Amino acid sequence: MRGSSPSTVEPREETSKRKFLRDKGLRDVEKALQVPIQYRNLNCKLSTLKLVLVVIALGTLVTFFHSPAVHIADHPSTSISRPSLVDLWIGEDAAADPRYISTAEVDWEQISDIIDKLNDSTEYQGIGLLNFNVSEIDNWKHLLPDLEHVVLNLDHLPKNVTWESLYPEWIDEEEEFEVPTCPSVPKLKVPGKPRIDIIAVKLPCDKSGRWSRDVARLHLQLAAASLAASAKSYHPVRVLLVTDCFPVPNLFTCKELISHEGNLWLYQPNLNVMREKLNLPVGSCELAVPLKAKENFYSEGAHREAYATILHSAQVYVCGAIVAAQSIRMAGSTRDLVILVDETISDYHRGGLEAAGWKVRTIQRIRNPKAEKDAYNEWNYSKFRLWQLTDYDKIIFIDADLLILRNIDFLFEMPEITATGNNATLFNSGVMVVEPSNCTFRLLMDHIHEIESYNGGDQGYLNEIFTWWHRIPKHMNFLKHFWEGDEEEKKQMKTHLFGADPPILYVLHYLGNKPWICFRDYDCNWNVDILQEFASDVAHKTWWKVHDAMPENLHKYCLLRSKQKAALEWDRRQAEKGNYTDGHWKIKIKDKRLKTCFEDFCYWESMLWHWGEKNWTDNATNVTPSPPPPGAITTSLSSL
Repeated sequence: MRGSSPSTVEPREETSKRKFLRDKGLRDVEKALQVPIQYRNLNCKLSTLKLVLVVIALGTLVTFFHSPAVHIADHPSTSISRPSLVDLWIGEDAAADPRYISTAEVDWEQISDIIDKLNDSTEYQGIGLLNFNVSEIDNWKHLLPDLEHVVLNLDHLPKNVTWESLYPEWIDEEEEFEVPTCPSVPKLKVPGKPRIDIIAVKLPCDKSGRWSRDVARLHLQLAAASLAASAKSYHPVRVLLVTDCFPVPNLFTCKELISHEGNLWLYQPNLNVMREKLNLPVGSCELAVPLKAKENFYSEGAHREAYATILHSAQVYVCGAIVAAQSIRMAGSTRDLVILVDETISDYHRGGLEAAGWKVRTIQRIRNPKAEKDAYNEWNYSKFRLWQLTDYDKIIFIDADLLILRNIDFLFEMPEITATGNNATLFNSGVMVVEPSNCTFRLLMDHIHEIESYNGGDQGYLNEIFTWWHRIPKHMNFLKHFWEGDEEEKKQMKTHLFGADPPILYVLHYLGNKPWICFRDYDCNWNVDILQEFASDVAHKTWWKVHDAMPENLHKYCLLRSKQKAALEWDRRQAEKGNYTDGHWKIKIKDKRLKTCFEDFCYWESMLWHWGEKNWTDNATNVTPSPPPPGAITTSLSSL
C-alpha cells in the first residue's frame, strides 16, 4: 500500500509554476514554428528541433494514458488522468472562496502509517479527496497508487450564509408569521463508482478568528459525513480529517475515533447514527423537535437512559432537586434519576435526595481556572462530570431549579447537544441532551485553560465546545422571566402558561430567587426592584403545588431556616417602604404552616416572631438576631 512520501507544495505556488512552464513551452514552440524563410535551408537544425518536439509530444501522451485514474465526483463516469486540466480547475475553484482554503501541513508519513495499520486497507477500492490542493492530490496518487482517486467537488456556500444565519437568536417556533427555514447548503454529488472506502478532507482552521464557528469548516465536515452516510453496503467507511483544530465533537465523536496523530483524525462513524444526525436541520434555524412533540416514546435502551442533575457547593438547592424529582415522576417518566453531589452536601440532605428517588453519586468538584476565589462560578465546571456517567448512553441534564410539567422522555431520541436557544447563536444548558463519554470529558478538561467562556460559567464554555447543536422549542425549557419591553399581552400570555392546567409548557425554569427560599404565599422576587423581572405569583404557586404532592416525609427538606425567615421579613419591610408592587403584607394570606399573624407579630411553625423598631425577637428562644443592613440580604438572595 505504501508509496513514497512526497513533499507538500502550496496550491497557488504550484499552479503558478505549472502555468509559467506551460507558457514558456508554448512560446518556444511558437518561435520554432515562426522560423524566417531565409533560414529554411538550415535542414539539420530544423530536423533536430522537430525531433525534440516529437519526443516531447510522445512523452506527454504516454504519461497521460498511464497515470493513476482521477475521478470527478460531478461526473463519476469520466476518468481523467494527470493533473494538468483537472488540478488547475480544482486549484482555481478553491482559490475563488478563501473561506475554504486550509494552510494545514500534511504529514504524508503519518498518513501512510495510519492507513497501513487498518486491517482491511488492502481491500480498499477508492478514496474521496475533498478540499486538497493541486500538489496534494498528486501526492495522494503517489501514496496510494492502487486506489482510484475521486476528486470531490463541493459547491461553496453563498457569501450571505453566516453562522448567525445558521444559528439565529430567534425563530418563529409557533409559526404565527412564517415557517422557519434554514439556508440552502450545497451537498456533495455522490459518485456511483468506484466504491469509496475512505474520505479524506482538509479543513480550514483560523485560530486568530472564530474557527469553531466557521461556516466553511462546518460545511466540509457535514459534506464528508453525508458522503460516508450514503454508503449502501455493509463495508465500513473511514473519514480522515486533516485539521489543526479539533473536529466537531458531536458529529465525529471521540468514541468513533480510530487514530489521532498530530493534525490527523481518523474516524469510523456509526453510519446509522450518522444518518439520523444528518436528517436534522443544519443549524438552529429550524426546530429539530416539533413544538407539539409526541410524548409516548418507546426506547429499547431505556435502562441506559437517565435524567441527571448536579449539586455542588450549595445545600440550598437540595429542596429544588427533591421537587424536580417529584415533577419528573408526576409527568410519567420511569427513567433513572442520577444526581452528582460533592462533599459539601451533608449526609442528612443526601438522605432526602435518595428518598426522593435520586441515585446519589459523589464527585470531586472541578474548579473554573478563570474564576475568582469564592465567586459564584468558581466550581461550576463540575458539570463536566456528567460525561463520566458512562453506564448510560443518553442523559437529559436538568438544572435543579426547574419543574418537568409534561413528559420529555422523547428527548432521549435526540443526539448531543439538543437544547433550547439562549441568546445570539448560543444554547441554554439548563435542559440538554448529553452522551456520556470519558474521551469527551477529557476533551472538555484539555481546553479549560485555553477556551474563554462568554459568561465565565459552564454554559459559556460548553457553547464554545459544542457549537453545532440542535434547537428544541422554548416550551421545553421555558424561563420564568418577563423582559422589560414585554407588552401587557405578552406578560398575560406568559402568566397563563405558568399556571395552565393541564400544562402547556413541558419545563418551567425558575430564574431569580427560588420558590423554596420564599414564603409560600407569594414570590419574594417582588421584594427587590432589580429582581421583579423574575416575579410571578402564578409560577410560584405552580411550584408549591408540586411540592405539596410529595410524600410528607420529604417536606422537612424544604423548611425555611430562622435566618432565611428573618432575611425575608427584612426584604418585605424594605419593599413596603419602597411601595414595590405586590411586595408587602402578603404573609397574611392563609398558609399551611402559618398559625396566626396580626400587626407586627407572626406565629410561624413553633416560633413567635416580633418585628420591633430595630430587630427581630424569637420569643421561643429569646434569641434576638440583628437583621443585616439594607442591601446585604438583597445581594445574598439574588446570588442564589
